[in-house]
Amino acid sequence: MKRVSLVVLSCLAISASAYSADPETDVSIVRNPDGATVQGVAKVTATIVGIDPATRTVTLKTRAGKVMELEVTNEARNFDQLAIGDVVNAQYRESLTLSLLDKKTQPSRSESDTSERAPAGAKPGGEMGREVTIIADVIAVDPHKKIVTLRGPRGETVDLHVQDPERLKRVKKGDQVKAVYTEAFAISVEPAMTK
Repeated sequence: MKRVSLVVLSCLAISASAYSADPETDVSIVRNPDGATVQGVAKVTATIVGIDPATRTVTLKTRAGKVMELEVTNEARNFDQLAIGDVVNAQYRESLTLSLLDKKTQPSRSESDTSERAPAGAKPGGEMGREVTIIADVIAVDPHKKIVTLRGPRGETVDLHVQDPERLKRVKKGDQVKAVYTEAFAISVEPAMTK
């Protein structure tokens, strides 16, 4: 997958530190008659407290006081636009939608990627994402353990825990499930507030 280096490095640096830096998180579950979607969002905001142009390293401090360093590769545009006091916003979103299919089809897997980076002259930033769609066969249903076992297009199996007994009653061996997993990571930089 083509990835924008600033975004990838930022994702690794911020997400690795973010969970210990108390990110704002939001999780929701949406149910419909044919399936369900689980969505989650984690956000981290940090202020630039140091910049080393020689090593292209930026030191960030989160609202929780966590300090982390981020190396920005040469592929990232607009490094010279960064300034002490600029605010870096990072957001990670992911969702998983599962639904029963009406018609039987061949198990399959497809994936698409997206990436975008800030235009020349703007503050650094960008977004990357991917979507994976899988059609899988239901090979077993265990109503006592509330588990549905799926076999994907490559022969791999996965057990899904289904908490809702009414939904579990609708699933039987031989059914097919469509799973759509999406994830996106965005990072933006806002100018320092002038006093």
